[in-house]
Amino acid sequence: MNMIRNNWLAGVLLLSGLTACTGGLEDANVDPNKMLVGDVNPYGMFEPLLYNGGTTWQNYTWYWNDELIQFTAFTGGVTREEHRYKISDGDWKSVWNKYSGFAGNAVHMYDLAAQRDDKAVEAVALTLKVLNMYNLTDMHGDIPYSEAFQARTPGGTTKPKFDSQADVYRQMFAELETANKLYAESPVFQKPELDGMYKGNMKAWQKFNNSLYLRLLCRVSGRSEMNVGQKMTEILANPATYPVFTSNADNAVVNFSGIKPYASYFDAMNEGNFTTSGRKLTTQLIKMTVVTEDNLQVYEDPRLAIYGRKNPNATIEVNKVKINIWKGTVGGCTREEMNSVDAGAAFLNFGVLCRSNAPATFMDFAEVQFIYAEAALKGLISGGETKAKSYYEAAVKASLEKWGALGSLSLTPVTITEADMTTFLNSKLASWENAINKQELLGNQKFLALFWVGMEAYHEYRRTGYPELTIGAGTDYNDFQFPARFGYSSVTLATNHANAEAALERMGGANDMKTPVWWSLKAINNSK
Repeated sequence: MNMIRNNWLAGVLLLSGLTACTGGLEDANVDPNKMLVGDVNPYGMFEPLLYNGGTTWQNYTWYWNDELIQFTAFTGGVTREEHRYKISDGDWKSVWNKYSGFAGNAVHMYDLAAQRDDKAVEAVALTLKVLNMYNLTDMHGDIPYSEAFQARTPGGTTKPKFDSQADVYRQMFAELETANKLYAESPVFQKPELDGMYKGNMKAWQKFNNSLYLRLLCRVSGRSEMNVGQKMTEILANPATYPVFTSNADNAVVNFSGIKPYASYFDAMNEGNFTTSGRKLTTQLIKMTVVTEDNLQVYEDPRLAIYGRKNPNATIEVNKVKINIWKGTVGGCTREEMNSVDAGAAFLNFGVLCRSNAPATFMDFAEVQFIYAEAALKGLISGGETKAKSYYEAAVKASLEKWGALGSLSLTPVTITEADMTTFLNSKLASWENAINKQELLGNQKFLALFWVGMEAYHEYRRTGYPELTIGAGTDYNDFQFPARFGYSSVTLATNHANAEAALERMGGANDMKTPVWWSLKAINNSK
């Protein structure tokens, strides 16, 4: 493992962290004595890229996504105020550097594999590059892509142009197409023991690649010029050419053994640091997962007791009997409100989520079904509302099944049976027939299914506008506006000023968290 770590460091120095200011996309001040691409084995790049990517995925869902999107709010103190949109230039830089660093190492891995004509690693490298680059563009907007990571190549530049987000997506689609063709050749992954996700199974990687393709098609589906329906229809009609997830067994999950260095991000974290002293479940999550009648909580989403656990101090008295209830804190609250809203708020489920061997999920089967449901409902693929309902119910069941498999890890074990799934789909929370606004139902349930999946709920909220969020009275750090993006850091502006400024002009806004990304509902509405 030391050799793997050393190879990883060489890759990082080469493409990701050459200087604190470049983040891998503007490779200025490269040391010509650093290790050349040909000096590292591509498999030496793969394992740390996968595992470090997985831990970052876990970190960001807990630290960023959940706070921004009101799954949780850190109201147990004032040391963290992301839920109030207190996000700094240093944060922008860190997120930029992290995603671009991983993408840069994927490019490095691809180049190494190409030198050895290793089609398996070439394909995986392209999939992992896109996995990180789409997050980079979704977080920041326009980014370098066509000229990125070329500082060492003949004619390459240290000041790459920023491509429009539409062009970034087109290039990502092209690379996913290339990867799909490589996977279709059934190449042999030479070191399956290094693959903590699919054990070198190229068919499984191909399914992930194409499911990721669907995710990105869905992301830009509000832009008619992208012709998303045509491609989705092609994928759906040709499962042999474009295999995608067909069950939870296909999910893209990085499995950690729990033994360092194969431990999750949450290794050795105690419950206080994880949740009880800071992050609590919010009223937003509780109202979406609990049915209340006559001030009594009469039904709950079967996943809720797996996502979180009740605070024993949250009780009501019914017929002189104290009953423990679900209570949430308030995302975006003021400091003055903090103590009162935090009291009795439910916790994240430490036993389920915070384990040294807790897996990191890049994508799951439920999401594929939600994508098809939305596409059918909007007429992007055939089937109309009847087929949309079928996809929707399959999506919800898949999510319940996935989380039900983890229920035994809860301090109070939770099981989700087929009967529970049927009851949930007929409940006020999830019933298709009773939903007046089917798109809202889809958006809300997809949002809940994306719990603990990277930054996906944050991305999806900006795309759909669902669920309806109440922006708190304490979010003055961003003038009471939901963060539409992360800005370009001052370092990026300093090292690649002209290209960054051109990108901002094209995006139509200032370098702040109010300028929307191109595919977002806000940007689409602004262009009407």
